[in-house]
Amino acid sequence: MRKIRVLVVDDSMFMRRMISDLLSQDAAIEVVGTARHGQEGLEKARALRPDVITLDVEMPVMDGVTMLQQLMQELPTPVVMLSSLTTEGAEVTLKCLELGAVDFITKPSGTISLDIYKISSQLIEKVKAAAQARVPTAPTATRPASVPFLSQPMPRRVDSEAPLVVIGASTGGPRALNVVMSSLPAQLHAKMLLIQHMPEGFTRSLAERLDRNSPFTVREAQGGEVLQPGVAYLAQGGKHLKVERGGKLMLTQDPPVHGVRPAVDVTLLSIAQNYSGKVVVAILTGMGNDGAAGVRALHAKGAYTIAEDESTCVVFGMPRAAIQTGCVKRVVPLDKIAEAITEGVMELCGKSQAA
Repeated sequence: MRKIRVLVVDDSMFMRRMISDLLSQDAAIEVVGTARHGQEGLEKARALRPDVITLDVEMPVMDGVTMLQQLMQELPTPVVMLSSLTTEGAEVTLKCLELGAVDFITKPSGTISLDIYKISSQLIEKVKAAAQARVPTAPTATRPASVPFLSQPMPRRVDSEAPLVVIGASTGGPRALNVVMSSLPAQLHAKMLLIQHMPEGFTRSLAERLDRNSPFTVREAQGGEVLQPGVAYLAQGGKHLKVERGGKLMLTQDPPVHGVRPAVDVTLLSIAQNYSGKVVVAILTGMGNDGAAGVRALHAKGAYTIAEDESTCVVFGMPRAAIQTGCVKRVVPLDKIAEAITEGVMELCGKSQAA
């Protein structure tokens, strides 16, 4: 079986050695080279053609962002960013994900992490997933001046009857969420929850980025809020997001589900149990099967269910698992997800109005 060939790019000799040693512990991975900065990283990438590159952000000569931009233009390759857990680090990491990086992992204690062994299993898992990923090369969408697919006005509804839209994503999700949120029509009368697998410290920056591009107000959930039309609440990194009776949001630090926190299934199953309104669910790109159980439960209660088509997924795991339940109504590529959500809201509003 062919090994996954990895190039490690980091300006610290210690980090290059540690990352190489950690990855080499797995029989399926071979570190084929290392580089001290982005310029050398590009040269090594051209020569070695690795399957995956691990890339530090802050480096001399050429930083990680600049290398990533050039790499994606010249030689699109799956990249896993190594990020510092700071506000600035979160902003740069999210920019890298928009530019085409497949995923990221946070160094446990700064630029030179003597305890990087703590994330060895996560690093190996992310590199393996990246090796199977589709590299997103198209530029991130921006909100169009008008949305042609909203062919008729939204039915007038009182706020309590506005449908709830829930979007779940993992690997490749930040970029996918930006595409979807920037394409939604401003007239869409709906409440919204966004669940993105992400560690603590990154979701506030993600919410701010989505807010800038979306007609919805996007906020990081704090717990205690009541769902409102026109507002999208993003699950906080490192915490599960649940919906209680009355549409009130609750954050918990219950154990991870499917190895992640926040988990899409935790949110969806709480909605199935506690929420009586109309629901639209969309499962986007991501590794694993998070969201499938929730899709099944909400489908049984009449939810309008959507999954991203394999052709645009960075990783097709979560949408595939949802589709395999037999409970997904629409399977569409990323650039059609916003349209499918809008059609779902319109259909549910029509049904409830007819009822």
